[in-house]
Amino acid sequence: MALVIPGKKAKKAGLRPPGVPAGSAEVDLRGTVDILHRYLTASLCRVVFNRERTTERERQWSLFLLMRFWIEVVLRAPPSLTQALEECADGKAGWPRVVATPEAFFQRGRDLPWRLFGALYVDFPARVVPKAPTNYGSEMAVLRAAFPELWILDGSRLDAIAHRLKILRNERAVILPGCVEVAYDLWRGLPRIVHFSPDAAASEWRRVQAILEQIPEGTRLLGDRLYASVQLFEALKRPQRWGVFRRNARLSLRKQECLSRVWVAGGKLEDGIVEAGSGQTAAKQTLRHVRYTRDRVVYEVLTNVLDPKQLSAVQAINLYSERWNIERMFFDLKEVLNLHHFYAANPNAVAQQLYAAVTVYTAMRIAQGRVAEEQGIKPEAISPAKLFPRVAATSYARLIAEETYQAICQANPGQRIRRRHRRQQKIGVVKLASILVEKRTEKRRQRRYCRGRARWKSLTHVKGGKQFTSG
Repeated sequence: MALVIPGKKAKKAGLRPPGVPAGSAEVDLRGTVDILHRYLTASLCRVVFNRERTTERERQWSLFLLMRFWIEVVLRAPPSLTQALEECADGKAGWPRVVATPEAFFQRGRDLPWRLFGALYVDFPARVVPKAPTNYGSEMAVLRAAFPELWILDGSRLDAIAHRLKILRNERAVILPGCVEVAYDLWRGLPRIVHFSPDAAASEWRRVQAILEQIPEGTRLLGDRLYASVQLFEALKRPQRWGVFRRNARLSLRKQECLSRVWVAGGKLEDGIVEAGSGQTAAKQTLRHVRYTRDRVVYEVLTNVLDPKQLSAVQAINLYSERWNIERMFFDLKEVLNLHHFYAANPNAVAQQLYAAVTVYTAMRIAQGRVAEEQGIKPEAISPAKLFPRVAATSYARLIAEETYQAICQANPGQRIRRRHRRQQKIGVVKLASILVEKRTEKRRQRRYCRGRARWKSLTHVKGGKQFTSG
């Protein structure tokens, strides 16, 4: 396997791969909507609610209706929740039918624990993952047979609360409503585990501990230097899971054995066995240390895969460069699915919007993989920024068509009204060229930056802020 130098690959990520068919090919985008309606059902929400509830009672705004409402909010991005609730009360297409006041929604969104939505996302991927294609990460297809489950670990703080609460009037710092820890499936291109924490200042190690039990045995994990700790390597032993993490400079290493030292792609690649840690916080770990040096730039990874036949030094360096896929996922969630704008100002409602956005993202990525399979291209050749608006328009157009059909049937009782074929309706059918990634130009799009983020505070650390964290 050739060595892919980390950092160089990103410059080629936006290029259209060779062999892309002509733009006249048509693509059906209704797969995303079908996945949401087929697998996110009222019965699934009812099972999760009855299993996870403690003192919560079923209301007009049930778990299913709340989730459907937030999914529509993600798809349509209304200016405010008040406008969305007005459209919902008017019975407009797509919005759930709920006989309740807007005040009932805000109270329910504030008081219903976010853990119910987290549990719902545990069951939803379990239903859709068997249907998901495994054609993502095509550059590392050689490793797919050796590593059937390759997940990336990373976390991110959520964006600031836009609407200031009364308890925040005297706070000059930027208030963050929480953070999230994600385990991203590289081969399927979707988040397998999403853990929300209402405390934006929670340590990443504690967040990883919260999701470790959900990671199946034998899974390969990739991560940044924050995960290269003796505590995590010790935790991966029971049950056995494998990690490839960038070296943390604060972790002491003692050389035990040199396995190889070769020159590859103009640089020196060293592979050896080391003893990591001091034994104070956790037992000392015997690990492999892979180091690649080129032009005074050094890349180092640590792994508990000690046999080079199972994971070569070249593969270890190449695997780490794939970690940037999860950064792209965070970018798509915040910029494409509008997760940088939170409609509510309490962690419970923030988590509801978060899990709704992740659910839509999961369905969109599965549909993206299926479109790529049908067209014979790589999933990465399809742009999420172009795909998502068309999927949202498809969802709305389909709902309008369905309600129109039902109205015609009611206006003509006793008559058999033939439904037009989906292909004849041309709903959700677009040209392939309209959703492909374009070749990058010199102008780079940068995510908005707020100087105030340098001085931030978690909502749970604000006096009176814990009343909102009933998860």
